[in-house]
Amino acid sequence: MAAVGRSYPSAAVFDALADKLQHALGELRGRGRLDEEAVSKAMREVRLALLEADVNLEVIKDFVARVKERAVGETVTKSLTPGQEVVRIVHDELTATMGGADSRLAFAKSGPTVILLAGLQGSGKTTAAAKLALMLRKEGRSPALVAADLQRPAAIDQLEQLGRQIQVPVYGEERADPVRAAEHGLAWAKEHGGDTVVVDTAGRHQVDAALMEELGRIAAAIRPLNVLLVLDAMTGQEAVNVALAFQGHVAFDGILLTKLDGDARGGAALSVRAVTGRPIKLASTGEKLDQLEWFHPDRMASRILGMGDVLTLIEKAEQAVEADEQAELEHRLRAGEFTFDDFLASYKMLRRMGPLKGVLSLVPGLGKQLQGLDVDERQLARVEAIILSMTPRERSFPHVIDGSRRQRIARGSGTTVQEVSRLLNARKEMQKLMKQIGKGKMPALPGLAGPRR
Repeated sequence: MAAVGRSYPSAAVFDALADKLQHALGELRGRGRLDEEAVSKAMREVRLALLEADVNLEVIKDFVARVKERAVGETVTKSLTPGQEVVRIVHDELTATMGGADSRLAFAKSGPTVILLAGLQGSGKTTAAAKLALMLRKEGRSPALVAADLQRPAAIDQLEQLGRQIQVPVYGEERADPVRAAEHGLAWAKEHGGDTVVVDTAGRHQVDAALMEELGRIAAAIRPLNVLLVLDAMTGQEAVNVALAFQGHVAFDGILLTKLDGDARGGAALSVRAVTGRPIKLASTGEKLDQLEWFHPDRMASRILGMGDVLTLIEKAEQAVEADEQAELEHRLRAGEFTFDDFLASYKMLRRMGPLKGVLSLVPGLGKQLQGLDVDERQLARVEAIILSMTPRERSFPHVIDGSRRQRIARGSGTTVQEVSRLLNARKEMQKLMKQIGKGKMPALPGLAGPRR
């Protein structure tokens, strides 16, 4: 099943940091030789970039020290491309700072897996609970939601409404005692065949004894296999302080970071793992309920340094395309065929992958070129309108589209004859490209060097 509108962790929260780090490392990339002075200058700029990103000071000190120690080492000095080697070191250390490998949830071998969400009020816990349930359902599990936030009057109603939207059952009958609500909800989920139970708990405007005591009683009653701390990335360094305060009272296993698509400076994501020792497991990247994904430190480091993210791009494509749809389109492309029906199918797949600029930013080398570029999503809508204004015969046999047909298509799509003509020419070029690829020839692409001879 294709995941409609699915999004992947965006580097939007890191945009300013990415610009500064890429600038700081830019002079090193092309250098044939490196000395300690050049590395020290670059590290000063890296340090300033991290400070402006609201990264924890101790984390910055450790990060810069590790990079500098490795960057002036014998291996780098003797490397054929020492500048690129330093960039690789920065990538490795960024990845390590954010947790190394991605960290997943633990699942019980028998009986339901219980996941307890904790956090301050306003961090997005209730919505995150629904997002997590939807993600688990798409991964083949049978989740259930339990409303144990009895402090906020609308919390139960909100969770029930979200549950209806994602077709996940919600327990919200007990409205007096949060511990009883969690216990009864777990028993109810077992009766209804749920194998994963996500429990939403109450938050406060600040960490206090009553909040911690309540969380402790709920955890003791339902014995969760996973305790996730929900942190708002928009709060920056304060998110790290909240994590430390919770850690002093509640043993959480990992972090679910919300609002990673916002205007925050990235300090929380870069600091919280190093300070607490607990990994970021999941990241929420938008308001839509399908915008929650596993957090991949190595992929995020690549995107921060402008290296793209091929693995996420592949996953986005796989999620956007039905298996039979993919096989049919691949067969036709290998045969060198590319009708407007194929064009329309490809367009719809692209739309399902998310905003175009976000998709293109995953392509290695394109991130820098996209900076400041306004990708007009409406242009794609005009393309769809033009194709839908064609008859089935015209879509299958574009060569029959003459001057009068172009005028009719333009009128029907609310575009101009020139725009229709440009689309017809684009399809021809795409068909030529597909024929070359189908014959095993890799065409020369603009901006890319051809094969060495």
